[in-house]
Amino acid sequence: MLSARQEEHLAMVVSVNSAIGNIFLSLGKVAAGFMAHSTAMISDGIHSASDVFGSLIVMVGVKLSHRASDKEHQYGHERLECITALILAIILGLVALGIGFTAAQKIFGGAGELEVPRALALWAAVASVLVKEAMFWYTRAAAKKINSGALLAEAWHHRSDALSSVGSFIGILGARLGYPILDPLAGLVICFMILYAAYEVFADAVNKMVDRSVDAATDAALEDLVRKVPGVEHLDSLASRIFGNRVYVDVEISVKDSLPLYAAHNIAETVHAAIEANFPLVKHCMVHVNPLSERSHECHMSLPAELLPRAAKKKA
Repeated sequence: MLSARQEEHLAMVVSVNSAIGNIFLSLGKVAAGFMAHSTAMISDGIHSASDVFGSLIVMVGVKLSHRASDKEHQYGHERLECITALILAIILGLVALGIGFTAAQKIFGGAGELEVPRALALWAAVASVLVKEAMFWYTRAAAKKINSGALLAEAWHHRSDALSSVGSFIGILGARLGYPILDPLAGLVICFMILYAAYEVFADAVNKMVDRSVDAATDAALEDLVRKVPGVEHLDSLASRIFGNRVYVDVEISVKDSLPLYAAHNIAETVHAAIEANFPLVKHCMVHVNPLSERSHECHMSLPAELLPRAAKKKA
């Protein structure tokens, strides 16, 4: 498990590398598009240029999300990375809609005959697919390593560019073989694929912002671990919530009534340490201890009058 500083450093290195790669790739594709008389390749190059903006958004989001807790944000700033992922998901969706709209116009709008591009455009498309696919796997691996939604969104942005280049290749090849309709049809397919990727990124970011619990397998593993801690007589409840790329866990356990306070406290500390040691994504675990007798009968402590709400005092 990497430290917060190491995670931030890795994310920044990947984002900087992505930005540099996209700058050179976009310049190369635009130049190849002009030299080969390929409108598709020029558009593809502009699409790659938009990825530079996406990389900058990720860098800002990661930097802000790794800021230390302060008085106004005592639980940290992890959710800022979710906001970054949402922005990138929206950018992905807009790119997809733009590709789809252009493709639909060519199919149903009666566009004139396309100029047959030169072979250079085909080689540029192949190079773009290889480079962008490599950037996708490189960024995705880093995102999985640090559980970063923003980096994962950036990875899918690379994949969308690779798919766009595949569409460009098919369209250019089709035009050279005498089937120009393949270009817009490929664009429509790419549109739906990118939209699905945008949906997955968006849904993942939203789930991390609305305190969704961990998956069933992780929840079961947490419960099993707590029950194995010596001194825990019963697991009363366990609740989890995803906060950005981290997890918070609240546990209630029952211990024997006869235990002294320090012994019950040590059991709670053991549960706390066991959870954070075995589940690295858990940022904090709160453990509440109940006496075992509370499980056999109702035992509620009544509040003193001075602690009751004003409305309750009036009724009394």
